[in-house]
Amino acid sequence: MKLILSISIILLAVTPPLTRAGGDTEFAVWPVIDDQEMPQIYGNIIVWHQFVSRYGDYDIYIADINEPSNPLVLTLSDDNDQVNPAVYSNIVVWQDYIVWKNTADWDIMMADISDMENPLIYPVSNIAYNDEQNPAIHGNTIVWQDGDEGSYDIYGADITDPENPLEFAIGDFEYDQQNPDIYRTTVVWEDNFFNDWDIFASDIWLRNDPVEFPVAFFEKDQQNSAVWDNFVVWQDNFYGDWDIYVTDISEPDNPVEYEICIDVASQTNPDINGNIIVWQDFRNDNWDIFGLNLATGRESQITDDTNDQINPSISGNIVVWQDYRNGRSQIYAAILEGPDAAQFTSEITAGSDDDYHIDFTNHLPATPNRPKKHLDFDEIQRQ
Repeated sequence: MKLILSISIILLAVTPPLTRAGGDTEFAVWPVIDDQEMPQIYGNIIVWHQFVSRYGDYDIYIADINEPSNPLVLTLSDDNDQVNPAVYSNIVVWQDYIVWKNTADWDIMMADISDMENPLIYPVSNIAYNDEQNPAIHGNTIVWQDGDEGSYDIYGADITDPENPLEFAIGDFEYDQQNPDIYRTTVVWEDNFFNDWDIFASDIWLRNDPVEFPVAFFEKDQQNSAVWDNFVVWQDNFYGDWDIYVTDISEPDNPVEYEICIDVASQTNPDINGNIIVWQDFRNDNWDIFGLNLATGRESQITDDTNDQINPSISGNIVVWQDYRNGRSQIYAAILEGPDAAQFTSEITAGSDDDYHIDFTNHLPATPNRPKKHLDFDEIQRQ
């Protein structure tokens, strides 16, 4: 077991300027001189990593935007780098560069921020001489990529007891499995077992016996997947540039694919929550954030600044992204309004996590039959 370095906590407050763009409320979350990157959001909690020039390393920042004009901001930091955070409810996870004796590698850490002024910090996976990176979280499960480049695997941990996380393997095959995402018991990742990048998933309901299945294994590359309910989105270069697709995996043996955006310019880095998909889009000769509402079939441009906006994340009707309009990377957010934020009319069962089924057929074009690789997955035994 490696020694876990102490983490300093600072409670801050700020009043960012509010502006209007495209009918949606848009604002800088925490405008500072340091670069901010890789935002994620759940509810009113936004997390990102920030290069703190004063100390020369990356730290984790957490903003509660319940009052957007006066958010509370929490900093998690130590002497080394903390990057790639993710958040679910009151739990924040990240990868932390831990130096101990003669070793230094990436580990997965978590913080319970139920009390923003007194967060509780726990190690999730801190195996010596081994890198754990790119965590994602949903409910009481954290997933990440584990190992070395060329042999990354997907692992998870049950954090019901945060002082004793229970690790388990999800996708430990040859070559790389990386960049996981999770919704309830469905874990998705990108996989190069077949010599290009494909999207695979696993049902981890039985954690000692996860059930793996392919989501998108066409020719060319499928990468950067995200999952919500029975729907997986990703970027796909089957036609020679990056496009956005979604698949309904409610029947894992018969996934149904739909086109989200196949503009001639590139569309990358999708995210999904509820009935809204967001991505970054280069159709205007710079990166903007676009979205598509599955309830209405309506596509909309969320940002229109001439500088780049990248790496979007969405929760409910709030979108966050990394924005270069001020000459440096800052975290911005928009509260979607009107048709962009229209929700399904189906009632949501109390206590569920948005349990309703999306019927794409009235709103989205089904993908023409694309030839899959000449593989019979049922006959493939991955070791």
